[in-house]
Amino acid sequence: MTTATAPTTGVQIGYARVSTGHQSLDQQLDALAAAGVDPKRVYTDKLSGTSTREQRPGLASLLDYARPGDAIVVVGIDRLGRNAAEVMTTIRELRDRDIVLRSLREGIDTSNATGRMVAGVLASLAELELELGRERRAAARQARRTRGQHIGRPKALDAKKSALAQRMHTNGESASTIANALGVSRATVYRELADQISDALGHLHRLVGVLDDNDLDELAYGG
Repeated sequence: MTTATAPTTGVQIGYARVSTGHQSLDQQLDALAAAGVDPKRVYTDKLSGTSTREQRPGLASLLDYARPGDAIVVVGIDRLGRNAAEVMTTIRELRDRDIVLRSLREGIDTSNATGRMVAGVLASLAELELELGRERRAAARQARRTRGQHIGRPKALDAKKSALAQRMHTNGESASTIANALGVSRATVYRELADQISDALGHLHRLVGVLDDNDLDELAYGG
């Protein structure tokens, strides 16, 4: 069974987004050009997928420019955001304004009922995957925490260098001097010292938690 697609009466407008400034838009731009989108009519953003639509000037400009009968083309539906509510809000807005959304990867074309249904299902699945991903990461962090393993990026300083950084700091050396001696950046030194302070406070809180009032009095007044 084929689903009739209403032809667009306006122009095709492209939108491409990457999550960071270090990523390239080239692959998306090439795909949009191959789909017949004029490169002069492509709007782009280099922002986090968790940013709101108001924080994406490219998307905001595109929506301001688009007119009834136009078709907005994206490489994938996830380019409109990694939040199902935001994606569906945009799709509904385009529908209400008689603007078509076409997603090349999923083959979605909201000029027909099937395309609108598929767009809704994919957006819901994308939200589910994000939620499952958050749960997996939380479970992995908890497992590492239970085993006393480091959470996050590997530390730039090993235990020996970390201890040396602490001794140099205690002796009054500046962060720049410590960084030069260890071959790391000042930011790394600051993070390491902050982590050491945080660890020390954590140990102190745990110690206080197992002491009774008499023990605390002895510590406070030299019992």
